[in-house]
Amino acid sequence: MQALTVEGAETRFVGGCVRDSLLNRKDIDNIDIATSLTPEQTLQLLENSGLRAIPTGLEHGTVTAIADNEIFEITTLRHDVKTDGRHATVTFTDDWITDANRRDFTINALFYDASSRTIIDHVDGMRDIRHRTIRSIGNPNERFLEDPVRMLRAVVFAARLDLTLDRAVAAAIRRHRGEIVHSSPARLVEELYKIARSGSSERIIRDLGEAGLLRYLSLIHI
Repeated sequence: MQALTVEGAETRFVGGCVRDSLLNRKDIDNIDIATSLTPEQTLQLLENSGLRAIPTGLEHGTVTAIADNEIFEITTLRHDVKTDGRHATVTFTDDWITDANRRDFTINALFYDASSRTIIDHVDGMRDIRHRTIRSIGNPNERFLEDPVRMLRAVVFAARLDLTLDRAVAAAIRRHRGEIVHSSPARLVEELYKIARSGSSERIIRDLGEAGLLRYLSLIHI
């Protein structure tokens, strides 16, 4: 976004919108933007530009902007210090590699620099885009124990985008699927709403059943 152009600051598209464009999807995911600006700087710049800006999660670095009937989620580069599947403590950073490595899967950690029209890839995500594979950033056993919702997201992405789970990801889901009951109910509700709106809910539910996650999800009181 032009409104976030500041000398010394960098702003790039990231996540689902980059992934879906590379996969030639017509139903592009939410437009997420990563920036080296602080949340307060982002909010101020948007307001100075006359755009509607909502501080939806300043403690986590997120500001929502509305422009040309599009919704943009703008988040400051960050490092997840601690997570127990329900809460995360974050610190802000100016390091793009650190921010990329905190993300869940390689295909979701690609940055697009609109000024140079280039993809910035710190995690070999382009390889996995070409191979249509969902691969964890880091050891999936550790990453799923940090945040069990990632197991659900892996299965949903595979079903919705017609991708294949990496062997290590599939094995880690089988090993730790029971941990899904320790997830934040609020986050699970959010993911379930996404499933309902995905247009692929039948396949997703089937695949969740085959992965053994559906049985545990049914035990959670949301």
